[in-house]
Amino acid sequence: MAGTAVPRATPSEQQLPIYASWCTAVEGNTTFYGVPSAETVDSWAAGAPEGFRFMFKFPRTVTHEHRLRGAAIEDAIGFLEVIAPLGERCDPVAIQLPDRSHRSNSATSTGSSSGCRPPIGTRSRSGIRSSSPTPRRPIAWRRSAAADVEWIVFDTTTMFAAPPTSEAERVAWENKPRVRRRTRCLTDRPVLRYLGRDDLDATVAGWQRWLPRLAQWLEEGRSPTVFVHTPGNEVVPALARLLHEQVAALVPGLAPLPDPTLNEPETLFDA
Repeated sequence: MAGTAVPRATPSEQQLPIYASWCTAVEGNTTFYGVPSAETVDSWAAGAPEGFRFMFKFPRTVTHEHRLRGAAIEDAIGFLEVIAPLGERCDPVAIQLPDRSHRSNSATSTGSSSGCRPPIGTRSRSGIRSSSPTPRRPIAWRRSAAADVEWIVFDTTTMFAAPPTSEAERVAWENKPRVRRRTRCLTDRPVLRYLGRDDLDATVAGWQRWLPRLAQWLEEGRSPTVFVHTPGNEVVPALARLLHEQVAALVPGLAPLPDPTLNEPETLFDA
């Protein structure tokens, strides 16, 4: 979390409350690599205000080792029990599929049979085809819609619009998927992950295409969750607030974000 919003010298127990004053949700990618301790979850529960949400990923033992079959159910239940102290703040819990596994129906059947509706993310370069409805949508898409399960939109097109200009961008080029931009959602709770660049002007310019779509989703009564990323992630809380401000200009009455805890001068476009 360290960066412009949360100074690097901030004690660990103070970082989450400061971060939560800037925005209303955070991705918890660390749970993909291991289940947190009960003490860690208790500290998150103590530091996160009501209304703040975590989007964790199921551990890779569930999705990549057990491939959402057999022992995956036991591991998934155990993980959900560990994060249960977060209550409704831990919503949703996402499934990250291995490459190409979106061709299987196992993910959607797991979500529906367990009674939860986890959004699904795929890093496959083929992605889930569809930016508009067609008569021949992939079977995984149709089954997800029937089960009221959402596919996470991961927009990396701004990142790959030009060659990398920094070490962080080079790493992103090597590790992030080049997926097709998809603008259609399946449920009333779409999730968008947007990856920009170190060039903040290019990052803001790249999300302009999303503003009318986000406004449309809100006007339709949906509740989208948007995560903003850059290769360095230093100023993403301020970027997220700017995106919210631009969407609010199109949607009068959109609930405001909390007042941020300012620990140092804002340097969004001076960095």
